[in-house]
Amino acid sequence: MVVTRFAPSPTGYLHVGGLRTALFSYLWARRNNGKFLLRIEDTDLARNSQEAADAILEAFEWVGMENDGEILYQSRRFDLYKKYVAKLLDEGKAYYCYMSKEELDTLRETQMANKQKPMYDNRWRDSSETPPAGVEPVVRLKTPLEGDVVVDDGVKGKVTFSWTEIDDFIIARSDGTPTYNFVVAIDDALCGINHVIRGDDHLSNTPKQIAVYQALGFEVPRFFHVPMILNEEGKKLSKRDGAMDVMDYKRKGYLPQALLNFLIRLGWSNKDQEIFTFDEMLAMFDPNNINKSASAYNLEKLDWLNSHYIKNTPNETLANLLEGHGVAITGHDRREILLDMAKERSKTLMELASAIKAIIDEPLEYNEKDMEKSVTPETSAVLNDFIMVLSDGKERHLPSEYQEMIDAFVHDKGVKMPMLGKPLRLALFGVATGPNLADALAALGKETVIARIEKFLKQL
Repeated sequence: MVVTRFAPSPTGYLHVGGLRTALFSYLWARRNNGKFLLRIEDTDLARNSQEAADAILEAFEWVGMENDGEILYQSRRFDLYKKYVAKLLDEGKAYYCYMSKEELDTLRETQMANKQKPMYDNRWRDSSETPPAGVEPVVRLKTPLEGDVVVDDGVKGKVTFSWTEIDDFIIARSDGTPTYNFVVAIDDALCGINHVIRGDDHLSNTPKQIAVYQALGFEVPRFFHVPMILNEEGKKLSKRDGAMDVMDYKRKGYLPQALLNFLIRLGWSNKDQEIFTFDEMLAMFDPNNINKSASAYNLEKLDWLNSHYIKNTPNETLANLLEGHGVAITGHDRREILLDMAKERSKTLMELASAIKAIIDEPLEYNEKDMEKSVTPETSAVLNDFIMVLSDGKERHLPSEYQEMIDAFVHDKGVKMPMLGKPLRLALFGVATGPNLADALAALGKETVIARIEKFLKQL
């Protein structure tokens, strides 16, 4: 059984790079009828935030990626980790190190001055010296002193590290709290994680984690180290470029399916296919086909995808989503007309909400430049005549019925369409440009249209 995991640290929000890693892990587990586990790596008690942990869970719920089993919190497993520290000490695979911070700093300065890689020098590895008084020791793992460790990575291929470049690293701090590389290996092993998909910034940690696996007799999982997401200039993604809280994408009006579709294409592809349903992602994704090179974040691509999903989302669903953006649309026909009219030109729900509010909200003022260009001496007469036609007692509900009325009015009155259209749009929306008039008239209704025209005429 394929068992994957996503293991964020709750020290901040979940960003898109983390969500992409989680998505890859989720899809691979689901495709193989395996398990996808969620672990909160909160051993850094000074930096952890419950609010950040909750934000991670909120993001998972929004995109619809449910984890299997209970969420594992590392901060609740300290007693377990201490048992494994004790086991390694008892077996002579780890040892107490009494080197002070000052001694370690001095060693590193000397090594750097000699153009050597700063490393712990193993002075307490097999020492028989009497421990100094008043020093709380750390616990270090004995790593092999020679040979190589080969990581057979699913993305990068075989990556070789020399054990001579890996020092005896700390697995428990002087206060007894365990370190990252130690607890990650233990939790992955005990939870049966056999496929680890994560960012390639963790590649350098892998030899240390393999050392823990080997010392404790655990089976080493299959690793997939995914290249980073870069901005369009090829630099590390910043918040300005898109590395923001996943929930900010929701607040900005992106749909979760669009964001997931966008992320799966950052580093993975299926020929030239751009749009993937979730079922297609599940059926096709394979981490062995992840690109070896970094991906470039492209906001235009995300907007294009989001626009596609907005256009293909049922209007009833869109109306519910728009309530979160301050827009409430009443009436089935009105909802259908407004959304069909506005969603064709909207890249986000925020844009869609703005487009609809520009129609349904009465204008508080009229654009001065448009007034100068579009209002003529004939404008009042044309609009008063249009009110007369609107008030002729005929029932009109559909855009097509209003279009017939507009066409007949222009023909019968002998006016050109701009003589009606521009001032009418000014009366309805406050600007001389806007949506299709027949659609807008049908959405607003006769009474609202007449009231706005009369208010505009008083302004004239």
